[in-house]
Amino acid sequence: MKINKIGFVRGYGWRAAAVVVAVVVVGCGGQPETVAPPPPEVTVATPTQKDVTVFQEFVGSTEAYQSVEIRARVQGYLDRMAFEPSSFVRKGQLLFVIEPEPYEAQRDRAAANLKAAEANLRRAESDLDRLEQAVRTNAVSQQEVTRARAERDQASAAMLEAEAALTNAEIQLEYTTLESPIDGLVTRNFVDLGNLVGAGEATLLTTVRRIDPIYAYFEVSERFVARVLEQRGGHQDPGTSDAVPATLLLEETGHEIEGRIDSLENTVDAATGTIRVRGVFPHPAAMIFPGFFVRVRLPGELHEEALLVEETALGSDLGGRYLMIVGDGDFVERRYIEPGQLQDDNTRLILDGLEPGDRYIVKGLQRARPGMPVSPKSAGSGS
Repeated sequence: MKINKIGFVRGYGWRAAAVVVAVVVVGCGGQPETVAPPPPEVTVATPTQKDVTVFQEFVGSTEAYQSVEIRARVQGYLDRMAFEPSSFVRKGQLLFVIEPEPYEAQRDRAAANLKAAEANLRRAESDLDRLEQAVRTNAVSQQEVTRARAERDQASAAMLEAEAALTNAEIQLEYTTLESPIDGLVTRNFVDLGNLVGAGEATLLTTVRRIDPIYAYFEVSERFVARVLEQRGGHQDPGTSDAVPATLLLEETGHEIEGRIDSLENTVDAATGTIRVRGVFPHPAAMIFPGFFVRVRLPGELHEEALLVEETALGSDLGGRYLMIVGDGDFVERRYIEPGQLQDDNTRLILDGLEPGDRYIVKGLQRARPGMPVSPKSAGSGS
């Protein structure tokens, strides 16, 4: 093996040179020098400030705006049904007919009796007039006049009784036709045609319920009511333009209906500490029936100049919800906060633990660790 003038072994080349350089560096300086990586880059934002109304939701159930039971008020066989089950009917629309013939006969008989009573009254009045003229010439005695006057009064009373009987017969005849007293949704018929109804009881034939608008009943805590009344300066009539707005939410479909509160009980339930409230909601689409379980959203406490942060910036652990804050010297701090209600724009209300000028990390959270420095850039700046 041959060695050249500078001591390299032929065939080893640059590998040997690298070893020599390494030995020289280690021998001259001891430990090798290391360069620290730059702080990770993160995107920060400051809280948004605006007035925020906190909404609360309550569970309740719906009820019809009006509900009417259609019952037989006279006895007879059910002769006709004039509606389709589960259809919408109008006020005054014919629903059922109970055999009218017996009541038509009663009306005709009462009308005939009235005519006879009227004839008797005319005769009695004529006899009285004749006797009153005759008594002036002493052709008849005063006793006969008195008797004729009594007969006239009896005939008059008999005519009034006949008029009342005719009126009653006409009313009974009207009861044989049953009409809807309201606009609404009718259910099925509870009695089939041909059955005897009204025998000893007012037989239930069907029901009509008005569902536009529709009511929702629910319970709210006395604390919530007290706060709302304080902010509104006391109780105000629900019928005023300043009525409390309310939103009805159907959880199964996500359908929402805007309405208002129209009734508030005047007593707190001592057992539950709640007050029963009723909301009224326009409902032309007929998407909700009475008896549905729904949620009702009401405006609650107003937070002036409230702080809002991006929901995606929040983290959580056993200590609660927190934000990663970039503090003095651009060092990261884990800040525990008290979160409030999530807003429609996906920002979260912060009730405590945050100041208006605080910078919180919105991007790069996976690279940020408490106590570590970072290189922050504003969320609104370019890359």
